Amino acid sequence: MVNFVSMQNPKVSVLIPFKNTEEFLSECISSIIDQTYQNWEVLAVNDGSDDNSCQIMDHYANHDSRITVLQNEGQGIIHALRTAYSKSNGSLITRMDSDDMMTPNKLQLMTTALLKNGLGHVALGKVSYFSKEGVSNGYKSYEKWLNRLSEKGTNFSEIYKECVIPSPCWMVHRSDLDKAKAFTPDQYPEDYDLAFRFYEKQFKCIPSENVLHYWRDYQDRTSRTSEHYAQNYFLDLKMHYFLKLDHDKNRPLVLWGAGKKGKNIAKILVEQGVPFFWLCNNQQKIGKIIYGQHMLSYKHLPQLNRPQVIVTVANKEAQEFIKEHLQGMNMLLAEDYFLFC
Repeated sequence: MVNFVSMQNPKVSVLIPFKNTEEFLSECISSIIDQTYQNWEVLAVNDGSDDNSCQIMDHYANHDSRITVLQNEGQGIIHALRTAYSKSNGSLITRMDSDDMMTPNKLQLMTTALLKNGLGHVALGKVSYFSKEGVSNGYKSYEKWLNRLSEKGTNFSEIYKECVIPSPCWMVHRSDLDKAKAFTPDQYPEDYDLAFRFYEKQFKCIPSENVLHYWRDYQDRTSRTSEHYAQNYFLDLKMHYFLKLDHDKNRPLVLWGAGKKGKNIAKILVEQGVPFFWLCNNQQKIGKIIYGQHMLSYKHLPQLNRPQVIVTVANKEAQEFIKEHLQGMNMLLAEDYFLFC
């Protein structure tokens, strides 16, 4: 018989890889201890720290039995997440970064959302970047874009643009995480890869109007310094999943844009032998041959039968023109055209 209390008050496993974040750990763990929802466990995995991070985590573990400190069974953040997950017992799973902070109601709101919506859903929250040095325009723009999607739960509609699931601000049912292969793949960036696997399993994002996570930015943050988060990793991941999940071989594939990203995508398509039409609205490039492909005018698009379009143009004004043009042809976002920047 299923325990009714456990159904209404399930244990949440919080997975926290940490490495040399002694300056921020106390704020992070305190924000978890202060949660309004108290049925949680923390699996904190040391990934080779050489500062006082382990001592700080041990101190908290000695004073709160819900906190367990582990040593990474491998090396790197993916192995740390695997280690944490293998030792976890919660029916709901979330990830936390050791340099960030939760709002006091984060676990309560996400748990409530999952219990209300059931399996096949991802609970999200809006995020807020902060930094001693001030938040850059790039991060402000990402925050605004990500929160706009999370408010409506339409995150997956723009999944090829950037990672649409904030790595430290999601929660899912354990069985759903297993269904999506959890932290099994050795694929970086690991948060983006997991988002694609949620998308592949057709999970639905639960809309959220609340800021639930304070995302710290600083120069030594792993996402800024590790080679695993270089742009080529992101682009290779996008193309892998697009060709696997959304590319229809029975429809003509169109690449719109001949800037740096457009050329990189064209190179991938050529190398993999995927046929495509290459369009742009830059008069100086129309008619040129690049990577053996003839650059066509965007006005060629209506001549193609039910094309799929990859949009690689980053300029906001140009992108609005492109979206209006495609919508004028009754093309739908995430079905007929896909934003890659």
